[in-house]
Amino acid sequence: MQGGTPTPDGQVADAVKGNWVDRYAPEWSRPYLRLSRADRPIGTWLLLIPCWWGLMLAILWDQSPRWGDLWIFAACAAGAWLMRGAGCTWNDITDRNFDGQVERTRSRPIPSGQVTVTGAFIWMGLQALISLGILLSFNQAAIAMGILALFPVAIYPFAKRFTWWPQVFLGLAFNWGAMLAWVAHTGTLNWPAVILYLAGIAWTLFYDTIYAHQDTEDDALIGVKSTARLFGTQTPMWLRRFIVATVSLMAIAIILAVQPRGSVLALMLALAAPWAMGWHMTWQLRVFDAENNDRLLQLFRLNRDTGLIPLIFFAAALFA
Repeated sequence: MQGGTPTPDGQVADAVKGNWVDRYAPEWSRPYLRLSRADRPIGTWLLLIPCWWGLMLAILWDQSPRWGDLWIFAACAAGAWLMRGAGCTWNDITDRNFDGQVERTRSRPIPSGQVTVTGAFIWMGLQALISLGILLSFNQAAIAMGILALFPVAIYPFAKRFTWWPQVFLGLAFNWGAMLAWVAHTGTLNWPAVILYLAGIAWTLFYDTIYAHQDTEDDALIGVKSTARLFGTQTPMWLRRFIVATVSLMAIAIILAVQPRGSVLALMLALAAPWAMGWHMTWQLRVFDAENNDRLLQLFRLNRDTGLIPLIFFAAALFA
């Protein structure tokens, strides 16, 4: 019971309370939607936002918006939802033995017995197949980029077994869309997109280190590595470094993209994006508390807003 409301059967521990999956989805579909993290939408946002960064910066780069960009915008949203679901399903398949030993994750569909491993593989394949159909609507260069994205996605679940920096591998996977969306618009990969990708990786290191602090005790017991365990009490210093890296790299990407063809006003508006994003990250650092799991989860989820902030300034720059 939570606030007098019965907890839905099978609800995952860190799911958003009152989410649409637990309230409205057909009962037979709930375990699979939980496997895809549909009850925890923040991951979809964190995968989608770099795609929208890349698309809008590409439009600023060539000053050539077109109707096809609306499809790229929508296709990225659908693809992010599907590929995040497929990636999370793969993650839960590979981590099923670990998840059963961690308080926060033992309620997930596979360790709790809601979904079999075979069923999870089938569900992952279905999501990936639909995603492929969307990807095939892009140009050939973007299709190639989309296929290459499978490698970091496949490797990430194993990273915490062999490195203290699994968050880097998450960043490699989650920010690939910045380059893919750029290529979907321009047809080629250029330096601004690559540097924007690196900015996204720095941002991922910031928010996922915060997230990983929820599990440091359980992770230590089962031998799982993370930047949260590596940094320990030095985490605030490292988070500050990730803020500086995010802001600096995004600013460089913007200058390289906007300066050649954009107006001075457009460049100034676009450069306000990393500045505002950096202030939002700095506020998170000020209220960071490694011992407060509720605060950690709250800050992690707030990074949807952190990532959306630059889009406001990119949109303004498009009309400057």
